[in-house]
Amino acid sequence: MKAIKDSVHGHVRLGDLATELIDTPAFQRLRHIKQLSTVRLVYPSANHTRFEHSLGVYHLARGAVEGFDLDADTAAHVRAAALLHDAGHGPYGHQTEGIIRRATGRDHDDVAWLLTDADREVCQVLVRNGLDPERVASLIAGEGGLGALISGELDVDRMDYLVRDAHHTGVPYGTVDTGRLVNELRLAGDGGSAGSGGASDAGSVDADPIDPENARLVLAEGNVPTAESLLVARSLMNAVVYRHHVSRVAGAMLERACERYLDRTDTDAETFRRMADHDLLVALRETVPELGRRIERRDLYKRAVWVGLADVPAGTVDAGHGEELAAEREIADRVGLDREAVVVDVPSRPGLKESGSAVVVDGVPQRLEDASELVGGLRSAERRRWTLGVYCPAEHVDAVGDAARDVLGLRGVGARA
Repeated sequence: MKAIKDSVHGHVRLGDLATELIDTPAFQRLRHIKQLSTVRLVYPSANHTRFEHSLGVYHLARGAVEGFDLDADTAAHVRAAALLHDAGHGPYGHQTEGIIRRATGRDHDDVAWLLTDADREVCQVLVRNGLDPERVASLIAGEGGLGALISGELDVDRMDYLVRDAHHTGVPYGTVDTGRLVNELRLAGDGGSAGSGGASDAGSVDADPIDPENARLVLAEGNVPTAESLLVARSLMNAVVYRHHVSRVAGAMLERACERYLDRTDTDAETFRRMADHDLLVALRETVPELGRRIERRDLYKRAVWVGLADVPAGTVDAGHGEELAAEREIADRVGLDREAVVVDVPSRPGLKESGSAVVVDGVPQRLEDASELVGGLRSAERRRWTLGVYCPAEHVDAVGDAARDVLGLRGVGARA
């Protein structure tokens, strides 16, 4: 048993399998993928990586598994999945996920391609230790009750990144009691009884044995406020950190730069997705200098339009990627600019995935949105914070703003900054 000192959780204990997996090239690559990508242009100390985040997720999953009545083989698969859950991320993490999804049809948590190739070291380590790579991949994808521990409404991924991101940005909003969350997790059967990992605490003293593969992950009785704390933390971090307008602008510019890089080179999507942050930044500077230089030097476009949900037609809110690009071309043509000088940024509709968390109330698992009056208010706050942005060089803000409001059918005037 080895231990690594972590800035958030203290000492993270590693078993032999985890130690082997960490030494693989696929995992070591995560040292070079920043957790908060373009957010670090806002918060200078947010330079933590997906490597340390993955260790934190492993640590929390290990604690949760110890509270469940799992056989050793199942527990080992869950721990491996927790450690490897981010191995499928491309450079700059979520900022390039849309590009990779459009090119390959896979999200970052679809890692079967990585874990089931016999030529890859990760696969060899898993097999050598008696684990099924396909089973690990299915857990990372969030399949089954135990998969929900890795990727779901109450997952340890979310628990770690909220506290870790708050720690490294220096904001107080992501603070959640991960110890209580992990200790109060239960596995509930189809009938609603929460038996594994403390049946009596969950409201079912004589619950039948539960199949963990088909169970439902819930928080035990008396933990509505515990679940609410996770929801509040995520909502506040969205507002202050994850959706900060500078990060939004930089992220949209980065996405367009990556698209042009792939168009201008013979780099395929599989090669692109295995790049590290620094590899991509160098490539952009050389191949897409007009955007690569701006991103590297934080010489970002400015907001020509910044409007809320109420001022955006439904058709525009639900615009796809192709429609965003078409709007950029039309706006640029109207103003007489190079088409690369305009970026339209339409985020997905606001939502709170955590509101679907299951909490045991009076012995029966309920969705948090049904058990908490707080959810409705947080949903309203998310809707109010939703904003559509159009970005361009500072000297063209007025002209681009006027053209964009016409092209996109916007009703509000829109802030500029």
